[in-house]
Amino acid sequence: MILEKLRTLIIDGHLDEARQMLAALHPAAIADVLESVPPESRISVWRQLDPETSGEVLLEANEEVRAQLIRESAPDRLAAAMAKLDMDKLADLYDEVPATVMDAVVQAMHIQRRRTLETLRAFPEDTAGGLMDQDAITVRSDVTLEVVQRYLRWLRRTQKKLPALTDTLIVVDLQGRYEGRLPLADLVSLDPQRTVSSVMERKPEGIPADMAARRVARLFQDLDLVSAPVVDADGKLLGRITVDDMVDVIRDEADHSVLAPAGLHEKVDMFAPVMGSAMRRGIWLGVHLVAAFAAAWVIGQFGATIEEMVAVAILMPIVATMGGVAGTQSLALVIRGLAQDQVGRGNARQLLLKELGVSLVNSVFWALVVAIAAATWFGNVPLALVFALAIVINLLTAALSGTLIPLMLDRVGIDPAMAGGVLLVAVTDVVGFASFLALATFFVV
Repeated sequence: MILEKLRTLIIDGHLDEARQMLAALHPAAIADVLESVPPESRISVWRQLDPETSGEVLLEANEEVRAQLIRESAPDRLAAAMAKLDMDKLADLYDEVPATVMDAVVQAMHIQRRRTLETLRAFPEDTAGGLMDQDAITVRSDVTLEVVQRYLRWLRRTQKKLPALTDTLIVVDLQGRYEGRLPLADLVSLDPQRTVSSVMERKPEGIPADMAARRVARLFQDLDLVSAPVVDADGKLLGRITVDDMVDVIRDEADHSVLAPAGLHEKVDMFAPVMGSAMRRGIWLGVHLVAAFAAAWVIGQFGATIEEMVAVAILMPIVATMGGVAGTQSLALVIRGLAQDQVGRGNARQLLLKELGVSLVNSVFWALVVAIAAATWFGNVPLALVFALAIVINLLTAALSGTLIPLMLDRVGIDPAMAGGVLLVAVTDVVGFASFLALATFFVV
């Protein structure tokens, strides 16, 4: 309700009243507001935000909106916004901000912060190393809980606050290798004279810095983690990942699963210029058009059959539709399995056999149903039998295609969620029409 009112005020040009409401919002909410208003209104609001808020809003905004906001920002104001960000967040924006602005920000840093930034930038954004922060609090395993408590009080006095979402302290050895975690609940509730090694948790293991972000998110979901350590190939602690970063990854994955089948991506600006949007969508429409022409060509090869028996023209869309639905079920299952690392070479064959088995059971059942319906409707038993056989053929083809297409696309590096549906529809349409029309030509007409 508040965001809707705010959007209305911004679009109507009541910026003074809108500014007061924006001041009370979290940067993520401000980013949502900016994404949901036209570009000209968006810029008017953006220019009134203070630098500290501006940096956080840039992080929360989607890629296209962020690019627009950066283009419309004065270099000195953009540099001030960047200077307020934590190192891990600054690393995320490093390549999107003009080089002259970022160079000025880096030159103004303390040398230690500069080294931290260089370390974070060494990892791709969609890996554990690219998501981590280096603000982890570390302790040794041979000290007592009382010593750790005094250390935390000293940190609080000197740094004013502890790192956000600190639920555990990370235990390392003399060489900085990860050994385990010390939950704060144990630190404050157990005997202060006990050593860290006697109470620390040795699970979970450190997350490799090169692990894909979606796999890290799965770990956080499965293990109910709030934070987790990130280590290099030698087991040395590099930093930690917190659950707020994982929420962003999970949200992006969810957006991707909704938009990808339509040929869109989660970073698109809903108010992007008409021509740019038209070109992106037009390409996808062209791909679908090619698939439709392929199906139309198949139908054209059996024009005489369709002209001689109108019932064939009435029934053939059912064959294609049934195949499309069955294939989509297998496709969705496999894409989800790939996204969650549950499907691979080791179990692909078993999954294919299972999907074919399910399809065989369904195809036989529904073939009987449609055969009875077609025979009753048209009074033509041979046509009904051909119709039923075409249903069986296309449902089995759909299961085969729905399983193999995403596996093959994933292997060659193409997003199955985006391209799988188009290929599946093309296959089920062509096979459905071809099988039914060919069988009708040879056995009925």
